[in-house]
Amino acid sequence: MVTKSIIAAIYLKDGISVKGFSDLTPAEDLFTAVRRYNDNGVDKIFVFDLSSDDKEHEENLHTLKKINRVSEIPVYAGGNINRLEDIKKILYTGCKKAILNSLKPVSTELAKESSMRFGKEKTAMSLFNVDILFKQKELIEENISELIILNQKLIGTIENVTEIPYTPIVNEVTEDEIVKIFNADDTLTGLASDSFSQPGADIMGLKEILSQKGISTGRLTSNMDWSEFQLNSDGLIPVIVQDYKTNEVLMLAYMNEDAFHITLSIGKMTYWSRSRQELWTKGMTSGHVQYVKSLTLDCDHDTILAKVSQVGAACHTGNPTCFFQDLVAEEYLEKNPLKVFENEFNIIKDRKTNPKEGSYTNYLFDKGIDKILKKVGEEATEIVIAAKNPDPEEIKYEIADFLYHVMVLMVEKGLSWDDVIEELSQR
Repeated sequence: MVTKSIIAAIYLKDGISVKGFSDLTPAEDLFTAVRRYNDNGVDKIFVFDLSSDDKEHEENLHTLKKINRVSEIPVYAGGNINRLEDIKKILYTGCKKAILNSLKPVSTELAKESSMRFGKEKTAMSLFNVDILFKQKELIEENISELIILNQKLIGTIENVTEIPYTPIVNEVTEDEIVKIFNADDTLTGLASDSFSQPGADIMGLKEILSQKGISTGRLTSNMDWSEFQLNSDGLIPVIVQDYKTNEVLMLAYMNEDAFHITLSIGKMTYWSRSRQELWTKGMTSGHVQYVKSLTLDCDHDTILAKVSQVGAACHTGNPTCFFQDLVAEEYLEKNPLKVFENEFNIIKDRKTNPKEGSYTNYLFDKGIDKILKKVGEEATEIVIAAKNPDPEEIKYEIADFLYHVMVLMVEKGLSWDDVIEELSQR
């Protein structure tokens, strides 16, 4: 059974999000929308660049790069693609596929060039009609991995012409219409709609309904049955909750069977309140929702580790985590690489805002960007020289020195480790 994807669409004009191909009214905040798609069950994002010239195209590409830094789901993008360089720029923003416009005569040749340069799997094509499929069928099937259908009348007819997987884009659509579209044929692998982009769209609820109608979607399903869990005397299982990005432990709660199944169904952490003797979905009153990223059972089958995307504070006191009251604390040298980088960066950042007399870091900031760049260059050269030494001790020292000076540069330029990590994650 083919798993069907639920897809949100974003339209870019002058670097901001607008409501549609023909409705250039500004839409909601772009990055608020993308973060919602990360958490609410949307499987992919289609981005359409509506630019009319190269300058605006570059502006939209810059926005597209920001979208990919925030997005945790695949992003496809198309619009104003006239040469191979445009495809390269789209893919280099972090997009999984570039969408060519079949109405442009240059697109068939670009499909071939793109497939050869980046691979067929990186190239999709939008269709308004099937003329090009009849005229260039062999070339398209050899070089295009997916079709994006912009004419709803083509739904259910494409498989008679080609076996290339396709995804239609429709305006607002009802539940019954979604079911009908997904049942159209097996080569239809997803659906993009403005209905899925709305702030109140219940994507997880939709996936549950589709599942009940025999349509496979990317909903949460457990690899083990509740009956296989080892429960406590109250019929509950404890759940340790972690932030999925930082691994910080946020809280401890309990689930009964209903809470477990509701969590899977809606994609939001739901627990059994032992004090109130009732089910509660975290954040339903406070807004501090926990979106499920993963659930893992321990070796004894008696504890669940939940990794979540936490909105706001996890603790009812307003603290980010419920674990904030130190009982015993022995001094130790931090060895966690991420924490070491974070702590060192924060010290450097603090030096810039709160100068300390005699500080080498403040000396660099006082001398300015040219001095900082000179030191970064010198330390990079020292790494190259040290690498020729068979003893690895020297190069470790030089790399540490280099990273320190790079962090000074990062603070000077207003960058953070989050910025760098987001960029690396797209590579």
